[in-house]
Amino acid sequence: MTRVTRRSTLLALVAVTALAGSAAAAPEAGLTPRQLAGQRVIYSYPGLTPPAALLQRIRAGEAAGVIFFGENIQSSQQIAGVVQQLRAASAQSPVPYPLLLMTDQEGGQVRRLPGEPALSEKQVGQAADPVAAATTAGRGAGYTLAAAGMNVNLAPVLDVYRQPGDFIDQYGRSYSNDPAVAGRLGAADVTAQQATGVAATAKHFPGLGSAPAGANTDTAPVTLNVPLAELRATDEGPYSSAIRARVNLVMLSWAVYPALDAARPAGLSPTVIQQELRQRNGFGGITITDALEARALASYGSTGNRAVLAAGAGSDLVLASARDVTQGDNAADALATALGNGTLSAADFTAAVDRVSDLRSQLH
Repeated sequence: MTRVTRRSTLLALVAVTALAGSAAAAPEAGLTPRQLAGQRVIYSYPGLTPPAALLQRIRAGEAAGVIFFGENIQSSQQIAGVVQQLRAASAQSPVPYPLLLMTDQEGGQVRRLPGEPALSEKQVGQAADPVAAATTAGRGAGYTLAAAGMNVNLAPVLDVYRQPGDFIDQYGRSYSNDPAVAGRLGAADVTAQQATGVAATAKHFPGLGSAPAGANTDTAPVTLNVPLAELRATDEGPYSSAIRARVNLVMLSWAVYPALDAARPAGLSPTVIQQELRQRNGFGGITITDALEARALASYGSTGNRAVLAAGAGSDLVLASARDVTQGDNAADALATALGNGTLSAADFTAAVDRVSDLRSQLH
């Protein structure tokens, strides 16, 4: 029996045990329900020093990883020390896989770490040799993260902007308004980045390129009334290229796309995640939400409720990025409860944890 099969059987057994309402499994039997839930949560924290509560969660095997923001990073040396501290805590965990340690190193104005890539995606697209520039940017991002001890980049952005100065274009975050060009450059970036051992993330599926200036899901709900044919040909096109390039992760948008699902944001929609991304576009990797605290989700209740809805829709990882360890705890607690009472399918939960564990087993 392979390691993956053993783990799948073990996690399925633990999940079924949780559904039966029994006590947490013994360590030799596998992961507890709270540990299983933690394998789907990316934590964040405030300031320059990770708090004791986060280190405790990591040692207990109750966190999948950590996202870093500018406020967490004072210098390359300082953040490397933080990463070493987090890795030391993880070494004491019953989960035998590296943490997912991630940041947004897109290039241009959106860089959390000092260093490459210096060019924004728009500048890459305008270069004399755009494919070579995208390759250099992807390689540079990978080396920058790897030097800091991180292993996941929440980049590249594959949104296809429509008008100069619109939401995605205003910060130079789109390669092109041509989906074929954006697809070629995104695939080149993904390939180069992942060759360094750093997982890449294509975002924000099915695309935020049609969002006008000021239409920001971080601050308010956003609905993008793009016809289905245009959405698939223009917005989803670059994601198909990234999937063929074997991108490890795809981040879902919090916008609503009536052509696919008029009732729910993409990251809470089984139609968008399971039918459009997985079945139609053939993506078999890790799905991850955008920030759980986004104001686009204001009508969806607590952090815990949002996490359960996202997991039920098909998001493998939830991003608790409010710089508050309690937010991650609330998400994980709600996921564990939903697994235990049958709100979330044990089989689907196990499959999501398997996908996350398989990625973690390939990273350093």
